Formats: sequence, C-alpha cells, structure tokens
Amino acid sequence: MEGHLVQSGKEVQEKPPGVEKGATGNPSESVRKVTKSVKPGVAAVSKVLATTNSRKTDTKSGSELNSVRRSLPELRRSSLPSVATKPPSHSSLSETRKSVPASPSQSLSTSTASDSSVLKTVKKSTIKPVLSPSPSLKKVASSADSTGSSASRKTASKISSPSVRSPTVSSGLRAGSLSSSSDRSSNLSGRRRSAAPESRDSRFIVFPQVEIKAGDDVRLDLRGHKIRSLNASGLNLSPNLEFVYLRDNLLSTLEGVEILTRVKVLDLSFNEFKGPEFEPLENCKALQQLYLAGNQITSLSSLPQLPNLEFLSVAQNKLKSLSMASQPRLQVLAASKNKISTLKGFPYLPVLEHLRVEENPILKMPHLEAASILLVGPTLKKFNDRDLSRDAVALAKRCPAQTVLCIREGWELCRPEHAADKTFRFLFDKWKDNFPPGYLLKEASIDKPFEEDTCHCHFVFIKESTLSVDAELILKYQWFMGERMLSNFTAIPAATGEVYWPKHEEIGKILKVECTPVVGETEYPPVFAISSPILRGSGIPKVVNLEVHGELMEGSIIKGHAKVAWCGGTPGKGVASWLRRMWNSSPVVIVGAEDEEYQLTIDDIGSSLVFMYTPVTDEGAKGEPQYKYTDFVKAAPPSVSNVRIIGDMVEGNVIKGVGNYFGGREGPSKFEWLRENKDTGEFVLVSAGISEYVLTKEDVGHRLGFVYIPINFEGQEGGSVSTVSGLVKQAPPKVTNVKIIGDLKENSKITVTGIVTGGTDGSSRVQWFKTNASTLDSEIGLEALSTSKVAKAFRIPLGAVGYYIVAKYTPMTPDGESGEPAYVISERPVETLPPSLNFLSITGDYSEGGILTASYGYIGGHEGKSIYNWYLHEVENDAGVLIHEVSGLLQYRVTKDAIGKFISFQCTPVRDDGNVGEPRTCMGQERICPGSPRLLSLQIVGEAMEGSILSVDKNYWGGEEGESVFCWLRTGSDGTQHEIRDATSSSYMLSVDDIGYFISVSCEPIRSDWARGPVVLSEQIGPIIPGPPTCQSLEFLGSMMEGQRLSFIASYSGGERGDCFHEWFRLKNYGVKEKLSTDEFVDLTLDDVGKSIELVFSPMRKDGVKGSPRSIISDLISPADPVGLDLVIPECYENQEVVPQKKYFGGQEGVGEYTWYRTKTKLYGSTLMDISSSSEDVVVCGKTQTYTPSLEDVGAYLVVHWLPTRVDGRYGKPLVASSNSLVAPASPVVSNVHVEKLALGIYSGEGEYFGGYEGSSLFSWYRETNEGTIILISGANSKTYEASDSDYNCRLLFGYTPVRSDSVVGELRLSEPTDIVLPELPKIEMLALTGKAVEGAVVTAVEVIPKSETQQCVWSKYKKDVRYQWFYSLDTTDGRSFEPLPTQQCCSYKVQFEDIGRCLRCECVVTDLFGRLSEPAYAETDPILPGFPRIDKLEIEGRGYHTNLYAVRGIYSGGKEGKSKIQWLRSMVGSPDLITIPGETGRMYEANVDDVGYRLVAVYTPIREDGTEGQPVSASTELVAVEPDVLREVKQKLDLGSVKFEVLCDKDRNPKKVPGEGCLERRILEINRKRVKVVKPGSKTSFPTTELRGSYAPPFHVELFRNDQRRFRIVLDSDNEADLMVHSRHLRDVIVLIIRGFAQRFNSTSLNSLLKIET
Repeated sequence: MEGHLVQSGKEVQEKPPGVEKGATGNPSESVRKVTKSVKPGVAAVSKVLATTNSRKTDTKSGSELNSVRRSLPELRRSSLPSVATKPPSHSSLSETRKSVPASPSQSLSTSTASDSSVLKTVKKSTIKPVLSPSPSLKKVASSADSTGSSASRKTASKISSPSVRSPTVSSGLRAGSLSSSSDRSSNLSGRRRSAAPESRDSRFIVFPQVEIKAGDDVRLDLRGHKIRSLNASGLNLSPNLEFVYLRDNLLSTLEGVEILTRVKVLDLSFNEFKGPEFEPLENCKALQQLYLAGNQITSLSSLPQLPNLEFLSVAQNKLKSLSMASQPRLQVLAASKNKISTLKGFPYLPVLEHLRVEENPILKMPHLEAASILLVGPTLKKFNDRDLSRDAVALAKRCPAQTVLCIREGWELCRPEHAADKTFRFLFDKWKDNFPPGYLLKEASIDKPFEEDTCHCHFVFIKESTLSVDAELILKYQWFMGERMLSNFTAIPAATGEVYWPKHEEIGKILKVECTPVVGETEYPPVFAISSPILRGSGIPKVVNLEVHGELMEGSIIKGHAKVAWCGGTPGKGVASWLRRMWNSSPVVIVGAEDEEYQLTIDDIGSSLVFMYTPVTDEGAKGEPQYKYTDFVKAAPPSVSNVRIIGDMVEGNVIKGVGNYFGGREGPSKFEWLRENKDTGEFVLVSAGISEYVLTKEDVGHRLGFVYIPINFEGQEGGSVSTVSGLVKQAPPKVTNVKIIGDLKENSKITVTGIVTGGTDGSSRVQWFKTNASTLDSEIGLEALSTSKVAKAFRIPLGAVGYYIVAKYTPMTPDGESGEPAYVISERPVETLPPSLNFLSITGDYSEGGILTASYGYIGGHEGKSIYNWYLHEVENDAGVLIHEVSGLLQYRVTKDAIGKFISFQCTPVRDDGNVGEPRTCMGQERICPGSPRLLSLQIVGEAMEGSILSVDKNYWGGEEGESVFCWLRTGSDGTQHEIRDATSSSYMLSVDDIGYFISVSCEPIRSDWARGPVVLSEQIGPIIPGPPTCQSLEFLGSMMEGQRLSFIASYSGGERGDCFHEWFRLKNYGVKEKLSTDEFVDLTLDDVGKSIELVFSPMRKDGVKGSPRSIISDLISPADPVGLDLVIPECYENQEVVPQKKYFGGQEGVGEYTWYRTKTKLYGSTLMDISSSSEDVVVCGKTQTYTPSLEDVGAYLVVHWLPTRVDGRYGKPLVASSNSLVAPASPVVSNVHVEKLALGIYSGEGEYFGGYEGSSLFSWYRETNEGTIILISGANSKTYEASDSDYNCRLLFGYTPVRSDSVVGELRLSEPTDIVLPELPKIEMLALTGKAVEGAVVTAVEVIPKSETQQCVWSKYKKDVRYQWFYSLDTTDGRSFEPLPTQQCCSYKVQFEDIGRCLRCECVVTDLFGRLSEPAYAETDPILPGFPRIDKLEIEGRGYHTNLYAVRGIYSGGKEGKSKIQWLRSMVGSPDLITIPGETGRMYEANVDDVGYRLVAVYTPIREDGTEGQPVSASTELVAVEPDVLREVKQKLDLGSVKFEVLCDKDRNPKKVPGEGCLERRILEINRKRVKVVKPGSKTSFPTTELRGSYAPPFHVELFRNDQRRFRIVLDSDNEADLMVHSRHLRDVIVLIIRGFAQRFNSTSLNSLLKIET
C-alpha cells in the first residue's frame, strides 16, 4: 500500500509525505454491537477491512446514512478560491486505517491501533480494532482488551513509512480571521520551531492562501462533486495517482480509468454504475482496494483479473451472482445486500479469507456455508463475519472432489452421503449429449492420490443394449495439475496414460483427468474426473512393476528394473537378488548375484531366472518383495577368445595351446599345430587333434601357429581363432620320456628309449643296473650289470631274475657334450622264461575238400593245454577270420569258403602251471583251389497253376558257380516229353498251354571259369491246373476328340473266358470319378474336353470265377472345331435388352464376334448372309452379344451376325439371323426432372424424356410451403416460371407429364424442391459518419440506401434490422489493420481515451426478414484528438476518525493525464478559510490528532500530459472525529484530573541520529489540570529530578512528528521543550488529547467540540 513501497535504503525526505492505507467501507451497511475480541496471531484478522466489520443499526440510523452523499460546493471564481463548508451529517461509515511501522533502526516494537470505528447512533456501538491488510506484514500479532489498551504489531524490519506531522493549532488563532504570512509569523514569533528534521520547514500556518498549482500527484479526493465522467474537463487523472476517492458522484462508466496504472485504492462507491463494463480497470495492475458499493451493478463478469487486489466491496448492488475473473490476491470480498441467488460461476480466489453475502436470496440455499468453504478452499476463515462452524467444515470435508465444480456450475449442495451419486448425475446430464453413439458413461473417478504412489483413473463406458456399435471405442487420457479445485489446471507433459505418479512437490495439489472417447476417426468431447488433494505417502515403498531387460543368452548382461512407488519415503537402494530355477524345480539363490545387473553364465543355460526386489527407503522402511520370472536362458554360439600358447618355446618342451571357450558346454573342439616355412612364409600342418605339442628339432628356428576351432556339446562349430608363437630355441642335451622296452624275462633282450633334445640318440650312452627296490630314489643301492655304452639294447642275464632293472641314460651331443642323465626303472622284476614255440608248420592238400595238418615244437617248461586256432586270409598280411568249427584241432578239412584264400594256424603255448606264452602263427604256402563243378541237388519250387512262376532250387558244389544252363520240359500224360521253346532261365511262368501237362527242368553246372559238370534232371511237377482269370493287356481304340467314339481291346488269361464286363469313367479334378456307361464304346462330349477317360476291365472265367480288374486312363480329350448350330432373334422392344438364342458346338465356347444391323426392310437368303455389303439402309448398331434397341431402332428390323469362336480363339463359319417383327417403342416416361435457375426469380424446368418419340408433353409448377404443403400454381404451364411475392420463403417444384407422339400419356414426375425463393438482398450504397473525431464526442454512422426501385422495395418490405460494429486501427509493419470493439454494436459511439491517435471504423450490415446479411459497408474517421482535461466525480475516501487513511479519487478525461496537482487543506467549522497542510500534495493522506474537529479538503487540478491545465475541483470530508477507543480512554483520564505516563526521552538531540533503544532514557510524564511535568526517575544513587515543568499558557503547545507515530514534543517556550516517545501511536494520541484537554481554556476551540463530548 502507499508508504510501504518505499525502499529502506532511501532517505526519509524521498519518501511520500503521507502514508495512507484504507478505504471507506460501505456507508449504507448497518451497524451492530459486537463484543467478541479479535484473536491475536490470526493473519486473517489483520487483513479485514472496515467494510467487513460493519454492524447493524436501527432504521433511523440507516435513513441517516442516505444523507451523507454530499459535497462541498464548487470553488468560488476567484484567484484564490476557498471551499465553503457544509453542515455536518451523521454517518455510519466504517473507516479503516493502516498503521505505519516505525523506522527499521528502532528496536522498540512498534505498535499501532488500527481501529475501525463507526459514528455514534442513538444506541452506542462498541467495536474492537480491526487491522488492515498489507502485503508488507509478514506476521501480525494483535490484542485488545476492555480497557482499550494499546496493541502491538511486529512488522518487517525493512519496511519504513514516514508519519504525518501536524502541528497543534495555537491559542492565538481565531476562527474566521484572515492574515498574511507575515502576520502568522508575528503571531508565532514567540514560539520555537521544534519539528522533526524532515519537517522543520513545514511550519504550521493559520490561514494560508490556497496554492492551486502546488499539488500532490499521489492522492485525489473528489467526493460528492456530481462528477459524471472520468473524462470531464477539470478532472485531472494522472498515472502517478495511488489513492483515488470518487464516491458520491454521478459516474456511470469507467472510461478514462485506464490511466491510473499506479492506483492502489480506488473508491467508486455510491455512483451510478449499472452495466458490467469494467474492462478499463485492466490497466490498474497495482490496485489493492476497490470499492463499488452502493451502485446498480448487475454483473462482475467483465471485471478483469487484478493481480494485487486484496479488498473488494460490491455491497448494495443488484448482483445476481459472483461470477468474475480469478483474483489471485483477494482476501476480503464483501457482497452483502445484493440479489445473489446462485453460486454458479464463482471465481477462483486462492487467498480469500473473509466472505460476506448477508441479506441475499442465496441465504435460503441449504448448506451455503459448506458450499462456500468448498469453493474458496482452506484459506477461508470467516463467513458472514463469523468464524466457520464446525458442522459446515465437517460437511465440506465429506463431499467428493467433483462437488466444487458442480457447485460452480449451478448445482446445489446436498447431504454428503448423496453427493457422490448426485454430482455424477449432474455431470452425466451435462455430458450425455456428446457421448459416442451407442455408449453411456458408467463411471468417472480417480483414486485417492498419495505422494509417489500410483494413482489410477477410472472411466467406464458401456454399450447400450438397444444399439449395435461396430467401431471399437478407444479412450485417450490427459492429466492436469491445479493448486485448487477452481484454479486453472495445467496439462502435465507426457501424462497420457491411465496411471499417474504424484510427486513430493505436488502434495496438496489437485489432479484432473480428461478422458476423450474416440470411435473410428471421430473424437468426441472429453469427460473429466477430479481428485482430492494429494496426500503424503505412508513412507512404506512398494513395487508397482518389475521388469527384466536384456537378451536371455549366455554371457549377456540382464538388468532388473523395478518401478517403485516410494510413497513419501526417500528413495533408497533396494535389495536385489537373483535366483535360478531349473525345469520343474524350485528356485535356488545364486550366490553373489545381489546387484540389479547379472551376467548369464553357463550354469544358467536351460534355466529360468528369478529377479527378486525388495524396496527400501533411506529411512530403512522396507516394502514387500516382488518377483519376476524370465524365459529360459539359451546357450551362446560357440566362440573362443584370448587364444595363446603357454610354455617355453625351447626344443623338447611341451607347449600347450589354450583359450577362453564360451558358448554352452564345450564339445570336441578341434586343435591344429602349424610350423612356419621360412622360405614361403606359409604355415604347414604338423599336428592336429590335441592342444599339447612337443617341440622337436625340426621346430628349432621356426615359429609355430596354433588354431583353436570351438565346438559345443551339440556339435555346432564356431569361428576359428589362431595365434603364432615366437621362434623355437635349441635346447641343451636332454632326454625325456625314458622307457624300458622289452620282456623282463630271463635271456630276453630289452631296449631303453627316450626323446633326446639338444643332442643325438646315437651319441648318447646307457648303463644298466639292477636293484631290489621297486622305486628309484638315488644311485645308492644300484648294482651295475654293464658299463656305459652307446648301445641301447641289453640281454637280461640269469643273475637279474627277481631284480628290478634300472637304465641310466646320459644324453650327449656328437661333440661329446653331455647333459643330465635320466634314470628309468622297470615296472616289475625280471621273471623266468615264459612258455614259447621253437617251430610251427602246416602240411596237406590245399584244395577244396582236402585235409591240412599243423605241427609245432614247445619250450618253456611242461606244456599244458595249448590253444589252437585256424584262420582264413584274403591276403597274407591281413588279420584273418577265425574258423570256429576247427578251434582246438590240429587238422582242418578245406571248405568252399576257403577257396581262393590263405590258411593260417596259430598256436598259443600254455605251461602246466597255467602260464600262457606268446602265440605263434604259421601261414599256408598257397591259396586254396576249388573242386570240380557238380550239383548235389536239384528241384522245382512253385505252384503248379497257370500264371504261376516256377523257379529252380539247386545245391551247387565246385568253386564259384558261373552261368549254368537250364532247359524246361513239358511231359504229357502219355509220357511224351517236349522242350519248351525259349524257356532257358532259372524261372518259368506257366501258360495256358501247360494246363494238364507235367513240367521238369534240366541243369548243366558251369563254374565261373567255364568248367562244366554233369547234367542233372529234376523231378516233374504237375499236372498244371488253370490259373485265376486275368486281363493281360488293355488298349483304347478311337480318337481322343470331342464328338468321336471311343472303344477298346483287352487280352484275357485264366482258363476259358467267360462274360467279362467293363465300365467307362470320366476323371474330374481332385480324383473324382463320374461313371459314364458300360457299353462297348463311349461317345465323347463337351463335358469330356480337358478331362481323361478311364476304362475298368474285370476278367471272368467261364465257370464264373472273377479276376482282378484292370484299368487304363486316356490322354486329355481335345475339343472339336467350333460350329454354330442355330441362331434366332426374339421379339424386340425399345430399351429392352435383346439376347439372341443360339446353339454352339466345338469345345468350350469363347467370346464370339457379334455384329448388329438395323434395316428398314426384312432381308432373306443370300442378301441376309451378305448383309455387310448390302444397301445403304443397313446400319451397324452394335458389336456385343446382346443389344438394347434405342429410339432409332423403333420401326426397323434387327439383324445379328455371329462368328462362333472357341475359347482358344479358333473360330468357325458365321451365322446370320433377322428379327421377325419390327422394334416396338417403350411406354413414355420422364427422368431427371429438375429446376434450373436462369436469373434472380426466373426458373426453368428440365427433364429427360424416354419412350418413343415425344409428343405434346404437359408441364406444371408447384409451390411448397415451410410446413411441407405442395400447392399447384395456376396458369404456370410452361417450362419457364418467374417467381412472385407469393413464392418468397417457399420452394418451387416442376411437374413433367410425358406424352408420346401417338398420344400415349405417361406418369407425372415432380422435381426436387428448389432452394427457398428469396427476393434481392438489401444493399448499402455507402456509409457516412457524423460527429467530431475528438475524445468524449459521439460519432454516428448513417447508411445510404440505393435509389433503384428494387432496392427501395426490398428495404421497405423485407428489411429486418441494421447491425453496426466499431473497430479501432492498429499500425503494424504490414500497414494499418483494425481490431473490433467488442461492446460497441450500435450506430453511435462515444470516443474514449484509448481511441486518441487511432482511426475509428464502423461496419454496417443489413439483415432482412429471411435472416440474410448484406455485404458490409465501411466508413472511417480521421485520427482521434484528445479532449480538454477535466476531473469528474472527485471525492475523498476515508471519512471517519483521526486514525483513518484518506485518499482522493476522481475520473480524469482529456487525453493522457500528466502531473495533475493535489493539495490537502483543513477547514474549520464555521469558517470559510482553508488551512494548507504543508507537504501533503499526494493522493493519500493519513489523519492524526491535529485534524480532530476539522474537515479535510482536497483541491485537484487536472493537467494533461502536454501541460494543458483544466479547471481545479475540490472535495471535502465530514468533520474528523476521535477514534472511539481513544475517546473513551481520554475521557476517563480527563475525569481523573491527574494522570502519569511512562515515556522515553532522547537526550541526544543530533538531528542526523536515528532514535533507538540504546539512546533513550526512561521518564515519567505527569499531567494535571494546571501543569505538565517531565520527571527523571531516581535510582539507588540519585533522587528524582524534574527536567521540564510548566503551565498550559501560550506559547505552550504539543507537536507531532510525521515520520514517527510514537514521538511527540512538548514545547513550553523557545528554551524549554522535551522530545518524548511512547510504545504506540494509540498511547501518543491519548497523551496529546489529554494535554490539549487540560489546556482547553487557552485554546479558541473547546475540547468538548474537538472531542465531540456532549455537555
């Protein structure tokens, strides 16, 4: 507010001279007695203005209130005008005063008594102080008691405001005396100026001249000046004004208020505002208090959003609702005594604390207080000046969330238990017309939202049972966030699902979801649901969704992702673990897998993994664990990495190729070793199959390569990886892998072997030892059996039997260098000689059937049961095949299996003690030869039946059989035997010729080398009996073509032929057969074309025995040549399709060629056949198979020429046919009957005739009314028609009755109705503007009507109204453009302030009786000029007590306001003179005790921005009275006659020093009826001291400080004065008034009149 906007860093002199906060309340609001005290610490109380605390009074008092709207008369026409006073009137105005905090340097807590008082009525009213709202106050603490003790308030330390300094009127001044400045100086010469530093030059002047040009541009008070317009001349509004009081005037529009961009208090009460035209207030962004009481306002819908508005009074108007724009900082809304009957459209008021709607019809609404609580929200503290009732608060809490929006839409609150259902029904009724067809809304709700937890919305649409809906219903969602239920909801980005997670910073906010139903491609209007405020979470987290990401393949890293609702807890690190679950088994924990990421191993293959997650907050709260199962893990493809060779690359060392295999379980992977060729650089394979390799001498100086080919367990092969070693170095002599080879037996020869590297085997030496020990620890205990020799072989001597043999192998190089010797010991001790053979031989005949005998010699003890085996060998050195039959025998008879093979004998010697010797084998000298060929047996196998096949079963001997010779013989019953011709194979089929005969066969054996044996004859079989009947062969006879006859030939066997039968079949697709006949032949038809014919022949013997049927299938049947067999044309009629009757033969008919001819005469014979070359009267009229005769064909003959064509394009001979009769005409009909508009009012009827040649058809016109009645228009019987007045607003129809040339009449057809027939559209020839283009003038648009007869008629008959729209110009980079003025839609327009410099345009449009609009006409003005500056409706807001804040306000007009001048003055009762208040030139003024008993006068001189000055206007207040609490306390003190006060005294009088606690000393102020005394209290070391003492005789006076409301100065004379300070303004005012009361006998004005004490 004013005064609180001053920065703390500035000097006091730069601050506004007066600090004003407050505005008068509704003066007509009644007053009632309230005894309830204000609770301290409640912020709401500190912000309630006086209008919210008005009280009821009696009827008499109310009538007196209507008389307060008075103002001072106009200033007199003199150079120094004075303001005439008005008789005082009683007023119940509630005034509000904002106390000003002290300087921030003062440590004493400042105290103000912000009192809202009313003037006394017949019955005295007592009210408690009410604090005014201020954005500067952070925390307010107020207190009030019955004794009127002062209240203290803490304020922000950075806010300071100067107080108003008003010196006391001296006793030497007389009312009504006029003196000059020098006179005033002489009168006050004995008085010392002792004002505060910033006010020392503002000496109190008794009767000053009015300085009109010396004004304050902060405050304007023009109350009661009968101002009618803010643009009036003399009303000087300027942007610097902050406190404007224009009440009790005649204002009806806000035009001109836009200039008040810095106004904070604006009082427009008790004017003549009616309409809702508050748009000009949009520029008043700094406005904090707005008073609109006592007008005729019907709506607040146009009141713009004012960002700083804190107080709004609209009492005593005609409002029906409180619908208006949102006011973000409004704290008090007073709307009593209106006609409010609904809460519909209630605005969003986020900080509203007080709501007053007394004396309104809406009070009858049930649960009104609960509904108000719901609409306003938790900030509401008082309703209708009472604390909120518990019942209303409880009822509001029980209502569902959507209740607020329903109330705002006009729904009346019901009981909470029914609210959920009824609010849904209310919203359902609003939405139901926009639902998708066939659907109904069943549910629209949101779960109760909690912090960081899932919140689901529920929208359920159901299908109506009576309708079928094909398209699928899709729901789209969008979440919104709002601070309150009525606030503007903001879309939450990316929140378009059914679930939303409220965040921590969103606690207490409201969620809204809009659900848009979509059917197909059509989107329908959305429905919505509202949540309750978001609550704090439980702190126990829970997992909402658990997912595992990653490829389930060995080696892959999978990651578990948990979506956790932390529910208000601090997000922490949850507990994660992985489990492995084999098929059909329980999960097992994977040790060490405790992170959210896990790398799959070979152990996981074939298993399903389980991710377990337990959410844990940082506070330690654990949620329920959740599980997520994966699919089964697959093995990775086999691969290998990090392939390398380990081991020293030194000759003789064993190196190994290794690598890290990956890809399931490893199978038989492949390994390859390669040696580098130094010459070519290529690598040659030296070893494969194993991963180890022994470096040899050949590898020295070469590099080796190792190749690793990975193969998994299933045999899948991966990519090979190779590596190359360094060069192989040569090793020192070394021997490895030393072994003793040989039989450790007596006299056996043994050999020691080893791998020598770095030397040669030939140079190395060996020495043999024997020992009793089975292990070799050292050379101790070894007994030498030989000396060191180069030879590696050694024969075991007899003395070594029973000992272990030890060989010492010393590697050496050819040059004699020796290496470390290696020892090797035999695995077992030396044994005696084993059993053995000294010779082995085979004797006998080496031919088939011969006997072979084996002999041998045994050594090695007594022979036991030696083992004998005979073997057959394909070659001498193969292993041979054991002959089991002769095992254990020394003789063998040669069998056929041995022919061509070698024979061997093996003998294994066995000693009698069971010791088995080494087996020995003897091989035969030659191969086994075969024996002479012969047959051991010969017989015939098979059934003696005709048709059977006989075969030979023989037993051949004599080597490998070759091509033996067979001969089949037939023997009759008489014994005659004949050779069967051509029967020379080993098998023979019996024929019909063999029936009754015996059959035998002879065979001459022949060996494979053509050696022959004796001929053998078999036994006979027979006699031969007949076989089953059989068809031996089956063939077709005839051509496979359509129209041909097909027969067959069949051969029979199986005895005498009987009645064989057959069947013909047609083979269709998919193996389907169709039986044709059982005749000897079949005739092929079109149905057979493209298909095959099957013949099934069933043989039958004469005796009735039936044989197996036999079938034969033909090739596909081909079609015959195309032929036309017949062609006939039926009867022909116009427009009826003619289909010729024809017959076709020759395969599948294709698309034939047809030609239609028209001829006037009937044609016959060759002329008909040769029609294409006939006379000129033959016309070709068609080329299709069918033909539809047209009008040209009527009365003529039709001829068709047909060329038969097969489907493959082959065609036959043409056929020609003629119709037997002429083409007959069709019945007359008409189609496409319609109306064409030729010109305005002229129409033409059209139609398409058909049915022979048209005769004199009939036409008619009809008129269709709006009710659908069709009326025949008499006389309208032609194709064209001109509309008349009777046709206007109707539709026309055209009737067409077709008549054929032979007078045959058809059916009447009507056209579709035309568009509504309307007259010519009214036109405006031009538009003219009258009036001056000056601000405040009225410009009128006048339209000019065209002079044409038609337009004159249209305007006179059919004009409905003329519409106007006004526009204002905008200068843009593209040129001039125009924007519409929304509310200016009449022919006249009053030029506004904002129009200055613009051009105005009027658009005029005419509307006729039929709702049509004419083309708009335009007219423009010149740029608007500003008017003469003036101020209207000037008033002073704040009439009341000496603690109130006053502000001057009025309506300025006359261009942009410049630095208008304002001067505050005092007017004494009964005196026409005015006293200038020095320094008070602002728009606001804060009264003090110096103003008690005076009227405040403000003189406002409007000045335009360019310096043009208007006429000054003045406004005055009623007499300033003492605030009731102060008055009551002063009267009590005065009655006592003597009082004492504890005060503080500043002993440091340095004017630059700011007073503070540290420099103040305690004093006692004693006041009685005779004198005043300031006493310094005593201490332990001193007595009390009187510092100031004196009577009230002049020049005694008391001065106040403008910049500090707690300080005052007592002046006895020029040398004796005291600066004192108290802790509150209230106490200071009490002290000053008591002093002046005791000193009243020295003043010209009695204290009773000052204090309004009744005598």
